[in-house]
Amino acid sequence: MITINNLKKQFGETCACDIPSFTINDGDILGLVGNNGAGKTTLFRLLLDLLKADEGHVLIDAVNPAESEEWKEHVGAYIDEGFLIDFLTPEEYFSFLGKISGIRQSEVDERLQQFERFASGEVFGQKKLIRNLSAGNKMKVGIISALLRQPNTVILDEPFNFLDPTSQVMLKHLLKEYVQQTGSTILISSHNLQHTVDISSRIALLEHGHIIRDLPNHDGSAAQELQEYFGAE
Repeated sequence: MITINNLKKQFGETCACDIPSFTINDGDILGLVGNNGAGKTTLFRLLLDLLKADEGHVLIDAVNPAESEEWKEHVGAYIDEGFLIDFLTPEEYFSFLGKISGIRQSEVDERLQQFERFASGEVFGQKKLIRNLSAGNKMKVGIISALLRQPNTVILDEPFNFLDPTSQVMLKHLLKEYVQQTGSTILISSHNLQHTVDISSRIALLEHGHIIRDLPNHDGSAAQELQEYFGAE
């Protein structure tokens, strides 16, 4: 469970985050939607203690990330390429993640098998450094790295970016199955409303750092309200 209390972040005159209270429950797939500058990435960076809040705090499974390191072993995230070690091959990177997490190499290899279809023969066994991969394949490495340790909480910023249509569909199935199997919480941001509606159990609509709507999304029920809000015909 993630709880947000009076969380505020200001950049000069710009309000990047102002959330009085918000709770994300175990088993939720929460989609964050909003136009550019709405505060989606800022919120993720606050959750991951990559930015210091001006006020308020976040609790991830009752732990404040700003005050303890305990949360890190239970959270997997991919925000951008800065999360990757790009002078390694994907296999070397995954082995490194396993090593620092206390996961044996045999277990790492076994866990990677579940991502082979998603990798589509373009990530594993290519003998390429991560820096030399396409943008889509870098995204796949980042997503796999976020899920590899089987965390209780997964945070993905624009995970559908750069993926081809087949990989986008695979990712939706992958994330839904992950929640069904583990009961974990997933937070994603996306500019693609259809993908967000397809995958999310709840959708939070952000505007200028504020969550202005918290929409249940049973069988795509949030789609019409989102389309009306963003002016889709």
